[in-house]
Amino acid sequence: MNILLIEDDAVLSNGLTHILQQSGFSVSSTASGRYALQLVHAQGFDLIVLDLGLPDMDGLEVLRLLRKQKIALPILILTARDGVNDRIEGISQGADDYLTKPFDLGELEARIHALIRRCYGGFSHHVEVGRLVLDTQVHQILADGQQLKLSARETAVLEVLILQAGKVVSKDRIAQRLASTSEALADNAIEVYIHRLRKNLTPYQSNIRTIRGLGYLLETS
Repeated sequence: MNILLIEDDAVLSNGLTHILQQSGFSVSSTASGRYALQLVHAQGFDLIVLDLGLPDMDGLEVLRLLRKQKIALPILILTARDGVNDRIEGISQGADDYLTKPFDLGELEARIHALIRRCYGGFSHHVEVGRLVLDTQVHQILADGQQLKLSARETAVLEVLILQAGKVVSKDRIAQRLASTSEALADNAIEVYIHRLRKNLTPYQSNIRTIRGLGYLLETS
């Protein structure tokens, strides 16, 4: 489970990164709103923690741009702005939660876990869906106890489908997960990965169903 931390206080950022990594999360951090926008499109994140007082642009503008670009990741605002109107503005612009500074680190961690449960239907290091098991720490997927022989990108696609099992995952969400600064994503790449995954999953009574116009749904029996 990958978290993007957008925070300009270096001491706080380092502390949060350490705590979240101890809880099993992968954390990338930046103090720049503009760079954060680039990172979201370059890497696959599952949740964003966003400070509003950034040095190069207002965090609310970062939030607006993410939602305008249809980035559906859960976003938790972390800020010193504690007014009621500030909270209302943050939520109305698309934030999923709002926590003011100073705050208790335990509360932040609890809110992150709550957001993940709400958005991904629960979370542990091992996520079981039918005969499939995803190990989120090492990014391995097992079927009947044996590791599936998948490419890194096939694993990334199946990982997001497992995390969203029972829900339709949009093509844009998958493309975002696959985005890389070093390797372009071909127009039909997602369809190719889905086709390969279907062949791998057939022996394990799992299937990826295409929901026309919406995305893909992982089904198991």
